[in-house]
Order: sequence, then structure tokens, then C-alpha cells
Amino acid sequence: MNYQWLIDRVDAYIVDHSRTVIILFLVATMAFVGGLGNIETESGQQQFVEELPSFQALERVQQDFDRSFSQVNTTTTLVQSDQNVLSKPALLDMLRTQERIAESDPLRAEDTESPARRIARTLDPDATTLDAQIRAVERSTPGDIDAAVRRAATGDDRGTFRSRLSTDFNRRSASASAMEATVTHRAGPGAGSDGGPGGASEFPPNKEERAKRLVDATATTSTIRVQGTPPDTTTTTLTVVLPIALALIVLMLAVAYRDLVDLLIGLAGIVMTLIWTFGFIGFVGIPFAVLLIAVPPILIAVGIDFGIHAINRYREERVAGRGVEESMRLTTDQVSVAFFIVMGTSAIGFLSNVVSAFPPTRDFGVTAAAGIVFTFLIFGVFVPATKVSVDRLRERYPIPTITQTPFGSESSPLGRILAGGVTVAERAPALFVICVLLTTAGAGVYATGVDTGFSPDDFQPAAETPEYLQVLPEPIRPPAEFEYVKIDDFREENFEQEDRLLLYVEGPMREDTALERLHRAGRNPPPTFVREGRYADSQSIATLTRTRARTDPDVRRVVERNDRDDDGIPDDDLSEVYAAMEESTGEDDLSGFLSEDRRSALVVYTVDGDEPNDVITVDAYRVASNLEYEAQPTGNAVIFDEALALVLETVLQSLALTLLGAALFLVVVYWIVEGRPSLGVANVVPILVTVVALVASMRAFGISFNAINGTILAIAVGLGIDYSVHVVHRFVDEYAERDLSPALRRTVVGTGGALTGSMLTTVFGVGVLALALNPAVGVFGVLIALSVLYAYLTSILVLPSILVLWARYVDGVRERNTDMGDTRIDGR
Repeated sequence: MNYQWLIDRVDAYIVDHSRTVIILFLVATMAFVGGLGNIETESGQQQFVEELPSFQALERVQQDFDRSFSQVNTTTTLVQSDQNVLSKPALLDMLRTQERIAESDPLRAEDTESPARRIARTLDPDATTLDAQIRAVERSTPGDIDAAVRRAATGDDRGTFRSRLSTDFNRRSASASAMEATVTHRAGPGAGSDGGPGGASEFPPNKEERAKRLVDATATTSTIRVQGTPPDTTTTTLTVVLPIALALIVLMLAVAYRDLVDLLIGLAGIVMTLIWTFGFIGFVGIPFAVLLIAVPPILIAVGIDFGIHAINRYREERVAGRGVEESMRLTTDQVSVAFFIVMGTSAIGFLSNVVSAFPPTRDFGVTAAAGIVFTFLIFGVFVPATKVSVDRLRERYPIPTITQTPFGSESSPLGRILAGGVTVAERAPALFVICVLLTTAGAGVYATGVDTGFSPDDFQPAAETPEYLQVLPEPIRPPAEFEYVKIDDFREENFEQEDRLLLYVEGPMREDTALERLHRAGRNPPPTFVREGRYADSQSIATLTRTRARTDPDVRRVVERNDRDDDGIPDDDLSEVYAAMEESTGEDDLSGFLSEDRRSALVVYTVDGDEPNDVITVDAYRVASNLEYEAQPTGNAVIFDEALALVLETVLQSLALTLLGAALFLVVVYWIVEGRPSLGVANVVPILVTVVALVASMRAFGISFNAINGTILAIAVGLGIDYSVHVVHRFVDEYAERDLSPALRRTVVGTGGALTGSMLTTVFGVGVLALALNPAVGVFGVLIALSVLYAYLTSILVLPSILVLWARYVDGVRERNTDMGDTRIDGR
């Protein structure tokens, strides 16, 4: 297929109409700037699990059984610690703090709840306001309070009282070292579904700081801390990483280009690429999630590679004595095809992530693929056109030129190092390739032991930031500690946070046998479920009815009248039972376990939090299968286990699609461009070595696949092909004019110099993500840097021997080269 006409037309625009090209690209850049203001951010693990059936069931639970979730509001958690938070002074501290917060108009407190309020209501059932509850505690003796604590714990039908106390709660001594309270805030006028002008997490404004001031002014005998919203590690990470990455990139580019003007051209191309990419996601509505932090380093890496190759190849022609126009035409003739191949294979690698079960991963794939296309256009057209215009000005005006020599030559120390792979290829290519393949096979077996993981810790920074980050300048210095994380760690250590499993049941709850079915599902429960005799420890409308019947004579009469088998669970005329329950007074009501339309119910089981999530999940589905209604287990254990199962599936699917798509693309392209489809296969071999080495390194370093770094293999393929394509394509051009060994040596030394500059800039620029406050992003940056390093090494060391074998056994080099003298590759 003759494609040269298309390249010639692009060459004509670049060389003959360079100023027009520059103006058009600058206009397009201004248009994309308009999309930057539309970008929204997302953080946390919810974005990764929001499409799982178990998470959707949790959302339905919140909508159907907790009215506060149907309103637009936010919450703040108060964590109290003391020698005994159930003592009279500590209870008064908490109640007075809650009263001050409730009376603060800016905080728009809609409701506050805590064990302290429950104890006060136990002391005085008529004390419904915080002021009345404070008086109830003030006039009670310590003995009265201890007795109220024991009564509150005994009547804790839904487990809400005990769950808000630390695990060292002792009912007999009425003592606990920590207590939790919750404040619910109303959204402002016109807030909409986002909860406020700045989003639900930010409204009311400065709620955490306001609450802290009230706490500090009120609590006198105990410590009360305020836990607001999770820290925005996305913005903080960008603030820390981008300036450092930019400084390193500029430094490495200065070494690679060694010319200020060329450096500025390359930087302009990178800035334009980022503006186009993020303007694009603003226009199409893709939110900026934590995974997209990796997109700028990836695009910078590819842009640097393209820029260095274009400038380096152009300089080679200029050093040979050719003029500006001729040098650029020869350069674009060669690099345009290579850039197109890199763009196509990288885009395939990134787009393979659209099969992911995680929405942020799909968004990442689309964004990175679009960015790669933009990189191809900017560095394949705009940068060469700008270089032509600048060099024409240099011929007319005395613009300083530091150097125009290419990066790397045969006589330079770098050139001699790069030629090492060629020397091996000349002497024993087959033996070397066999050793590499055997090593790769062994590493592949080892790599199969890599773990997978998915937990909230993947998305949360450490409580204290590393000391080396505190030496950064004030504008980019992160907080010394994250109070939210410190409190969260304290809660995880002292409270039972993840020991409840929810069963969302859909069915006709007015049916006579509905409550009996809910109750029977917990009979003879699996080992991970906490038991009460023959049944699982649970809370549901069935257990609530039985408990209410013991304390309310009116409810008891209705239940007895409709309980045909006398087991305490009514099995007839449930509408009458529900009506009696609604008329009964008390803290609990039907809305906690039964939907308003009586079409769904909630069952809450207590499970052993020390058991693995996968075991709890299996047992949960076993219990759900005992119901004759449709039932979906949910809760942290189930959600994270199902997400974990999808991590490996996503990794394997994206890798398979990437390798298959990239291999087919390379075969077709080399068939069309060179008439040699086998070159596509040769191009893929180093990528396989890179992928295996990367996964083996993950296991060696104890790194697990998770929802964030699950895309790393597709990225490794996309970036790895970048390096090998440049070597293969340059080799084909050189091989058409020279014998095998000189062509290979000229390829590796010439292209290898550009690859070295690109590799160093990318490794240091992307590796700076290791400083990310989000641990998963930090690991992700390290893995990208490793994948680039491995891709570079395989392209420089392994690929030459593969090309020699390709030329010898596939392309018939023995017939073409019967006498190569001292440079013959067979060593004779």
C-alpha cells in the first residue's frame, strides 16, 4: 500500500506552511482551555465499587431504611476518649458539646446522636431535648448513671448503642474508654444533589473547623475530636508531585536537548498536550479521579519520547550538511510512521481498560487514549513545524544556538555502551535469545504468585506525612499529619467498625409468612456468623417485633393474636402487626428494617470481623439462599471481596486485549508499510519480556494488584511498544540501505541515544509519583517507572538479537549477505 503521498502532504504543511500550522494548533489549544473549568473531582473507594450489585444493594438499604440518606446532608463524627466516657463528667462533656453544635446556626445541625443521649433518655424517658437530657444527667447520681448504662445496653435491639462504644465496653462496670457521636448537617438552599455549592462534603463551609472551636470551648474533662471529611489526596498529591516532576523533567530535557530553544519547544508541546487532554475530559464530563493522576506522567513520557526522537533525528540530518526543509522532510518521513505505530498500539493498550468493571479505570483508558492521539498530533505536526520556523529565524537572525548535535554517537561513551546489545547480537544471538526466553519463562512462573488486594487503605494516606516532604517550600508542602486519618486509625483500633453484614430482602413483606422466613434464614448459621443459640445474632423487623412484644402490652396482644405457632414471630395478618408497631412508642420504628411500601426488608447480622472477607461473603450468600425471597448480601466485607475478585479479572482481560490488539495492529501495519508482517511479531517479543519482568518484580517487592494499579500491564505494553517500535522502524529504514550489522549498529546507537534521554526523563519524571500521599498512586508511579526501564533495556539489549534472528531466518539475510567480512554476524 502506498502511503507516502499522505506523509508528503503532511510534510508540505509542516515545511511550507509552518506558521499556519502553528496558528491552527494555538487556536485549538485556546478552545480546549474552555473545558478545563468543567472538570470535577472524585475521591475515595466508592467510585470503584459503585456498579457492584452489593454496593447498589447498600445504596438501596440507605434509601429504604434510613431516612437521613434520602435527604441532602452531610455528617460529622465526634470521637470522645477518657478513662471512662460513661462517667457523669464525660457524659456531660459530650451532651454539652452536642448542644453547642446543635445551636450553631452556621453548622445547620439537623440531628445529633450518641450513647450519651441514649443514657439520658434512659434516665428520663421524657427528656427528648439536649437541654433536658443534660439536666437528667446532672441530677443523677453515679449509681443511677451506671444502672442506666446497663439498661441501655440490655435494651439495645439494633446494636446501635454498643457499636458507638469502644470494644472495651464493660456492661457490669458501666465503663468504656471511647465513644462516638454523629452530627447530621442540612444542605443549603439550592444545593441540589451535591449538597452545596462546593459539593456535599464541603457544606456547610468549614464545618470541621467550626465544630472544633465549639468542642475546644466546651469539653473540660475529656478529649473530644472532630472527624470531618476524608483528606483530598488527589489535589494534595498534584500540588506536591507536579512541581517536582516538572523540575526533574526540565533538567533531564536540558541534558537531552542541550539547547534552550529546543527545550522550550518540547515543553510547549507537553503543556499543549496536557491542556488538550484535560480540556477534553472537561467537555465530555469525565471526572478527575485519583487514577487520572497517572495520565499526565504517561503523556509527558510519550511526548518527551516523541520530541527527543524528532529533534534528534532532525539533528542527524543537519549534521550531515542538509538544509532545514530537506532535513525536516527526511525526519518526518521516518518518525511519522513510527509515531503513528506507537499511537495506535498505545491507544489499543489504554482502550483495553474499557472492559474493566471499575468506572474510574474505564475513564482512565478513554482519557489516556485520547491523550495519546493528541500527543501524536502535537509532536508529529506542531513541534516539527515550530522547529522549522525557529531554524529559519536562526538563519536570518543571530539567535543563540548552544548545540545541534544529536544525543549519542558511535564515538561517544553512551554510544559505546548502547552498542553492547549489538555486539551480543553479532556474536551469539540465538544463544542469548534462548537464555532470555528461559529466564522469562522462569520469571513468569514466579510471577503467577503475585497477590491481589482491595481495601480502604489503598486510598488513604498515612496519618503522618514523611519528614522529607516537610522540607519542601511552603506553597507545595503537604500537612504534617492528617487528623482525619489519625482519628480513623483510632476508631479502627478501638471500635467494631466492620463486623456487620446486611441482607437486603425484596418481597411481599405483608405476606403472612414473611417474618417467619426472615427469622428462619438465620437458623444454624455458618461459622463466621455470631450465634445466639441455634440462630444467628441478628436484627430485623422480626426480632424487633418480638422485642417490642415483650415491652409493650398492646403490641403483645396483637402479636399473640397473629402468632399461630406461638414462637413469638407473628405469621398472620402482618398489616395489623405493623400498624400496632407504628403506634407503639420507643426509639426504634419500622423504618429501620421495613420499607414504607412493605416491599423490602433489612436483616443485620453480626459476623466475626477477624475472618477473611471471602469466607464471610461465601457464608453471606449461603444465608441469603435460605430465603425464599430475593436477597442480596452487602456490607464492607462483601463489597470489598467482590471488588477484589474483579481486580484480577480486569488485569487479565485488559492484558489479553492489549497484547492481542497490539500484536494484530503491528502485524497489519508492518504488512502495509513494509510488506513484512513478521516484523510485528518481532516487535512484540520484548514487550512480553517487559510484562513478565514487571509482574515478577511486583511479587518480589510485595506489591499486589489493586483497582488502581490493575491498569499497569496495559500501560507497560503501551509504553513498552513505544521503545521497541522506534528501534524496529529505524532498523528497517537503515537495513534498506546498509548491510545487517552496520544497519543494526547505526539503529541502536542513533535511536538508542534518543531512547536513553526519553527513558531517563520518564523514569525520573514519573517516578516522582512515589512521593504521592495516596499510597496506591505512589506504588503506581514506581511501577510505571519500572515498566519504562524494563522496556528500554529489552529494546536496547534483547531486540537487536531478535532482529538478527529475524533477518537471518525470516528475511533471508544469508542470501543477501554472502560476504560481510569482519562484520559478519555469524562470527566467522
